[in-house]
Amino acid sequence: MGKLFGTDGLRAKAGEFPLEKNAVYRLGYGLAVFLKARNQEPRILIGCDTRESSHWLEEYFYSGFIQAGGQAVSAGIITTPGVSFLTRKEGFSAGVVISASHNPYHDNGIKIFSPGGTKIPEEWEEELEKALLRKQPAPEKIQTRAVNPDQALKADYLHGLKQAWSASNQPRLKLVVDCANGASSELAPELFKSLNFEVVAINNCPDGKNINAGCGSLHPENLARIVTKEKADLGIAYDGDADRAIWVDEKGQILNGDHTLYLLALYFKEKEQLKKNMVVATTMSNLGLEQSLAENGIKLIRTKVGDRYVLEEMLNRGANLGGEQSGHTILLDYAVTGDGLLTTLKILEVILARGQRLSALVRDFKLYPQILINLRVREKVPLKEIPGYNDIIEDTQKELGPHGRLEVRYSGTEPLARIMMEGPDAQKLEVLASRIARVIDSFCGQK
Repeated sequence: MGKLFGTDGLRAKAGEFPLEKNAVYRLGYGLAVFLKARNQEPRILIGCDTRESSHWLEEYFYSGFIQAGGQAVSAGIITTPGVSFLTRKEGFSAGVVISASHNPYHDNGIKIFSPGGTKIPEEWEEELEKALLRKQPAPEKIQTRAVNPDQALKADYLHGLKQAWSASNQPRLKLVVDCANGASSELAPELFKSLNFEVVAINNCPDGKNINAGCGSLHPENLARIVTKEKADLGIAYDGDADRAIWVDEKGQILNGDHTLYLLALYFKEKEQLKKNMVVATTMSNLGLEQSLAENGIKLIRTKVGDRYVLEEMLNRGANLGGEQSGHTILLDYAVTGDGLLTTLKILEVILARGQRLSALVRDFKLYPQILINLRVREKVPLKEIPGYNDIIEDTQKELGPHGRLEVRYSGTEPLARIMMEGPDAQKLEVLASRIARVIDSFCGQK
């Protein structure tokens, strides 16, 4: 993978390289040139989230693409999976999303999808990085979008989601939907109201700066309080671009992507729709998920962290269900990327088909205590080159023994070292994880 593209495209503070005006213009220009060189019509779809920087980033990307002879259609504010779906359905040669997903508003990013709606392969990234690094300034006056966003595209996406909905004669469940002041702010309430759910929408009034701010899938605590106060049946929390979803049951208990995989795996297996009796997850998924699935005759396959790796493994093994603990869930029979709205429809199907509350459905699913430390770093030094790192890891693994797991890695989208540890003793995990954090922090922590 290139040095600029991470596991989820480009990501940085808006206005700083590679997300400053000249670089974004060059990227748009370079994408058009690249597509032409591959004998593909340079016709793309662009969508963005609600950050204040998304509009000007879109304009500079659009201008570069048009200047190189391409054609671009804007979907306006739309979810990342919405762009993936429409790119594939409408036959665009690429899809572009201006979004930094769960990051704070001052960050932004650019994700590019292939014609099939999947993240572009590494060879595309390498060519586009060359374009980014050229010394080509944007013109003083850029060519801004000539037409308004095509609202029919959003309707197309919502229609596609409804085609995946198979429940009927359902009771009118009450949902609290936390839109993270992001791309789902209009789409999610509209979708669920159209399916006859009672919807209480929160954090659905974006102002350019409040995306993910104390809300959404990273901060579901307030959602949990509102669910119990409203006596709702389910709480749903999305991130800024709505490619992930996590849950709050009717008792206010917060549930994550491991619960999603557990519920859907058992449901699909019962309906004989779980291909290969297999689920693909990452090294971050809890050991309890692996054990619970095994008890039901389902195998768990682990990959590196990143939904692109989950998808690759699903395709390699012929699986149709996979995802991440963070809430990305890939339902390959319906979509090629994580889609929070689609996943919500399937979780609602499970609840309605079982005729039980969500708390009852996860009652037998036991998770091991898990510690996660996100340590901000000034530089991503190879972990094994940090003095004392190898020794502390070896000692920690001995102390954890056969009933514990340890994963240390750098984030692919943020300047963070992530330390994940799980085992039967939560207090012991805290102590062991803190030791590792001190070793990393003393060498490359952000001062």
